[in-house]
Amino acid sequence: MDKTQWLDELAEGLSVYGWMSFDITPWLGTDLLQSLQREIIALDQSDALKIAGIGRGAELVRDRSVRRDKIAWLQGDTPSQAGLFEFLESLRMGLNQRLFLGLKRFEAHYATYHSGDFYRAHVDSFQGRASRIVSLVLYLNDDWQPADGGALQIYSRGDGVEAGSLVLPEAGRVALFMSEEIRHEVLEAHRTRYSLACWFRQDVIPLPISAVI
Repeated sequence: MDKTQWLDELAEGLSVYGWMSFDITPWLGTDLLQSLQREIIALDQSDALKIAGIGRGAELVRDRSVRRDKIAWLQGDTPSQAGLFEFLESLRMGLNQRLFLGLKRFEAHYATYHSGDFYRAHVDSFQGRASRIVSLVLYLNDDWQPADGGALQIYSRGDGVEAGSLVLPEAGRVALFMSEEIRHEVLEAHRTRYSLACWFRQDVIPLPISAVI
């Protein structure tokens, strides 16, 4: 399947189901995935990741009963991040061409869940905010097994109550979903879990990176 066909299938899946999951390795390449994995592991081991919160600006709350991951925002200033940003930009343009979403930019951060960490059920954007429109999560974990926990739980598109599919955080696996529509959660991890989250947005001017969650 060429990239045009892949983008066509992705756009159709987001339109019909509100989310999709697949192996992104053919489009990112093994070398780039391994480079991103090495980068987040190094950040984690050097304590460079910070405790994540909920909300933004003055409303930012760090509630460990809701989420326990640690994050580091990406600026695109390393070779691996630059390669990722090039792919994300092509994805932004491809989604705009097919779904007319008006996506103007994206933001991304690394996320680490240590054993016992989780993120309770939530949506990534509130209806009508015209900010985060499409969410993407890329996983960077080798040899992940169901017993390791940490799966992404996707809830039904309609009422957001019924639990649907589970996505294991295997290396190269990606999940994309509509930020305002798809309720989801990260189940408790039983080993260290590495991922990268990205949001495609309709607004133009980025908030200070420390104020965006």
